[in-house]
Amino acid sequence: MRGTIPPGVTVPLHSHADPETFIQISGEIEGLSQSPKGFVWVSIRPGDIFHVPGGAKHAFRNLSTEAAVMILVSTSRIGRFFREVGKPTAGESRHSDPPSAEAVQHFLKTAAAYGYWNATPEENASVGLSLT
Repeated sequence: MRGTIPPGVTVPLHSHADPETFIQISGEIEGLSQSPKGFVWVSIRPGDIFHVPGGAKHAFRNLSTEAAVMILVSTSRIGRFFREVGKPTAGESRHSDPPSAEAVQHFLKTAAAYGYWNATPEENASVGLSLT
């Protein structure tokens, strides 16, 4: 799958059973990696590979002014999840409006149905993510 994280956008802390491998194509993002010593933000640049084992808590943030584009290799199950919750952007790389409350509720309900875990606002804040 091809994914784009617009400038200034974060993907909050979450986990799921599906492993994911991200191959960065363009732009730069930071990925949150969990180690025995805790969480650490890792810069991911073009050509870098960022692997997330199944069940690992992870997040992303794009602090740059440029869209970050990556190829995501994962399971067909997570592909179905993205189809259910995703909103096509037709290659749009500029920052779009925040999701509506209805879209957020649909996302959380669908994630719960898939058995995916999403952090609370406090858990996100503890790793440096503000969801406001």
